[in-house]
Amino acid sequence: MTLGRRQNALCIVQRSFGDYPRRLLDGSFLDVCLAEKVPIIHFFWREPGALVRRAKEAGAIVLQTVASANMARRAVESGVDVVVAQGWEAGGHVRGTVATLPLIPAVVDVVGTTPVVAAGGIADGRGLAAVLALGAAGAWIGTRFLASQEATIHPRYRERLLSATEDDTVFLEELFDVGWSKAPHRVLRNNTVETWEAAGRPPSGARPGEGEVIARSGSEGEIVRYRCYTPGTDAEGDIDALSLWAGQSVGLVSEIKPAGEIVAQAQSTLGKLVQKS
Repeated sequence: MTLGRRQNALCIVQRSFGDYPRRLLDGSFLDVCLAEKVPIIHFFWREPGALVRRAKEAGAIVLQTVASANMARRAVESGVDVVVAQGWEAGGHVRGTVATLPLIPAVVDVVGTTPVVAAGGIADGRGLAAVLALGAAGAWIGTRFLASQEATIHPRYRERLLSATEDDTVFLEELFDVGWSKAPHRVLRNNTVETWEAAGRPPSGARPGEGEVIARSGSEGEIVRYRCYTPGTDAEGDIDALSLWAGQSVGLVSEIKPAGEIVAQAQSTLGKLVQKS
């Protein structure tokens, strides 16, 4: 496969995972990843079952996100190499309802020697130190990197992140669900959320503004209200009304930095905390 075809194939996989996660379970997207010798495979939504064995037989390192100790136990039994324990504080799509602090030790206690990566509510070296103390081997940091120089998100989305506080997010069972239904998520509170709440939180099919085109993207086309969509740099329209994914750690995000500097600063803070202990 040429470089251009490889980039197209991986782009298709990325978009398909984001918009149509149910199709993951037929294994066709995994086939593309394994054919391209992708070294690390991460299963996030739903339990992958036999796909874990297929990935490992092809030589990949396999991660799986879980939201409870029971899910972690099943993940280890299926053969995953690393368990990602995602707490309720996380931004974007959220697997469960248990917060990171009680979740991490519960998962660590049942997975034996399998490494645990903590996710949800971690934005700096202090959060990293906390989850390491709970037994995690590392941290999965998301929201903080949305404010990195490398993140290709819309400038207005980034502005909202930088000005948000820890109580500006909202956990929703199902709101930004066009393209990905029945998938709870956490976003910044915006006018779409507030209008829906003012209408009494009606179910899909009865929500205000359904089907209304509120933005357009050169790569994604028309974006309707309630669509599961990460505002990219080519989006135009009512950016504030889109799904602005963010975790509760957003209150710790106040400036744009290169990703490498964010990592280095977290390591430095961790080192200082370890010296104090």
